[in-house]
Amino acid sequence: MTDEVKVIEIKKSIFEENEKDADALRAELKQKGVFLLNLMSSPGSGKTTTLIRTIGLLKDRLRMAVMEADIDSDVDARKIKEATGIPSVQLHTGGMCHLDAEMTRQGLDHVALDGLDLVILENVGNLVCPAEFDTGSVKNAMILSVPEGHDKPLKYPLMFSICDVVVINKMDVLPYFDFDLEKCREYVHMRNPKAQVIPICAKTGEGVELFARWLEDEVKQWKQQ
Repeated sequence: MTDEVKVIEIKKSIFEENEKDADALRAELKQKGVFLLNLMSSPGSGKTTTLIRTIGLLKDRLRMAVMEADIDSDVDARKIKEATGIPSVQLHTGGMCHLDAEMTRQGLDHVALDGLDLVILENVGNLVCPAEFDTGSVKNAMILSVPEGHDKPLKYPLMFSICDVVVINKMDVLPYFDFDLEKCREYVHMRNPKAQVIPICAKTGEGVELFARWLEDEVKQWKQQ
């Protein structure tokens, strides 16, 4: 008889398996010529409004579809489709606070990928769980809104360390909040020196062209690789 107990590193195993799935999904999408963007943020940061503005600027230049991930409802998918006319699929996570590569693949199974250049995945609103799981995306983007505060990169380091671009939304309310844009930029670059920081106002459209241009350039460069 032994007192030894077998210890299984479940979290490590889950992450390793997901990374394999994500790499396989990326390779498949590369063969199809479809660029996948993973867009993350807190609830209420303005992801859907930013998407509508961005799609409006790009839909004549890129063939796109959107996947909206939420715990429940189809509000955002309907809003995207009605506002932009592009294909939009709603993903329900069954209570999960994130998407992983396999869940993303299941969503993509319901998207007509042939002929598309870009699929945008609007991840579940959360600054913790989505950052831990590779979805198989080519690039990661996140939206931070002014009311959330400029210190979020200090509080949620992983989220900001994995993002290629940080969009700071709701710049129109900057005078009413104690938000230091330069401090925020500094904190973002503490986590990820290569991350681009783009201030916008999705409500008015100010600055959205910069984000749209970044995304279009990334898609074109990726297609040429």
